[in-house]
Amino acid sequence: MHLPRRTLLAATAAAATLPATATATATATPAPAPAAAARRTRTGFERLRAAGYAQLGGERTGIVTNPTGVTRDVRHIVDVMHADDRVDLVAVFGPEHGFRGTAQAGGSEGRHDDPATGLPVYDTYLKSGQPLADVFTASGVDTVVFDIQDVGARFYTYIWTLYDCMEAARLAGKRFLVLDRPNPVTGRAALGPVLHPEFATFVGREPIAQAHGMTVAELARLFNAEFLAAPVELETVPMSGWRRADWYDASGLPWVPASPNMPTPETALAYAGTCLFEGTNLSEGRGTTRPFELLGAEGVDGRWAEAVNALGLPGVRFREAYFAPAFSKFQGRTVGGVQLHVDDRDAFDPVRTGIALLVTARKVWSGFGWRADHWIDKLTGSTWVRTAIDKGAEADEVVAGWQEELAAFRRVRREYLLYR
Repeated sequence: MHLPRRTLLAATAAAATLPATATATATATPAPAPAAAARRTRTGFERLRAAGYAQLGGERTGIVTNPTGVTRDVRHIVDVMHADDRVDLVAVFGPEHGFRGTAQAGGSEGRHDDPATGLPVYDTYLKSGQPLADVFTASGVDTVVFDIQDVGARFYTYIWTLYDCMEAARLAGKRFLVLDRPNPVTGRAALGPVLHPEFATFVGREPIAQAHGMTVAELARLFNAEFLAAPVELETVPMSGWRRADWYDASGLPWVPASPNMPTPETALAYAGTCLFEGTNLSEGRGTTRPFELLGAEGVDGRWAEAVNALGLPGVRFREAYFAPAFSKFQGRTVGGVQLHVDDRDAFDPVRTGIALLVTARKVWSGFGWRADHWIDKLTGSTWVRTAIDKGAEADEVVAGWQEELAAFRRVRREYLLYR
């Protein structure tokens, strides 16, 4: 793997706590976490507000957010900031699914005025580079703020919304402030294949691992130092009270569905592996109450659950399951397949599990096929997974094929981590 390398300014590693001086890489240092029993995660927004919004400095502010941008008492941060005289909030930027979350996958809410606040809402979905920079310029903002809950997988597009907005803010000459939130599936380790640049799309712009094991503020630091054409004037507001081994339920924060097909943190746990079924002719469970935990197709029977259970994958069991998706693949038709039941999330490896499910599905169901556009290559980041499975490779052989590039990414990743 070849990662472009730039030296991060020394100020990044030694930034002071709130309020911080605006520099290209200034970062507020997380406060030390108290004892585990008393620990409480405070999001970047909570810390920004507690410091009187000092990092906004009275500048005209726009925010990139969606329904996950909420306070501990589930008020949307746009509503909170709009009502606060200390903030000059003048614009909202809506990503895929929209600012208020009314659109399904592949859709957005378009340009409109928010009925609750009257603020202009600009559509960022499918915009990048100069066209997105022009949106920021037209909005009249001085500072762009980002606050969206991520789920920890490379192909979850909101991290690339972050990337695109950082690049556009640089082109438009705007400051960029990232408010951090937990990685719901922990930040312990990066897992899975690393994207090869020739497979870059909106489900993966740059060479990071399939399960990156980072928070959005950490990713912003990585993007700014390694991948942007030149650094944007970046600041981050880290969390306090969050540790890398924490699952989302340890944070005490409310969970808001991160998108219409990401209803729970358990969905996020499976997603980094089972989203690969989007690249096949099997259902990935969209249109059910358990997307990415239910997988199947017409003609699949109990042999699939038997085959994958026989592998003894750590932390998970598989139940023979039948379901009828309300939309997406096999809409309204009963299909057979499996449901994942994770019984030890610390032992569970979602990426290895996803590969094992692909390998066994191909063995037990004669109808198995990849999407004709080889979307699986975009999801995994190269041709390796598809071609290895087609040649009859077992799951462990497929996983072994990306270990060298994963080790290289882990070394780079380490430089940008904010939490223990």
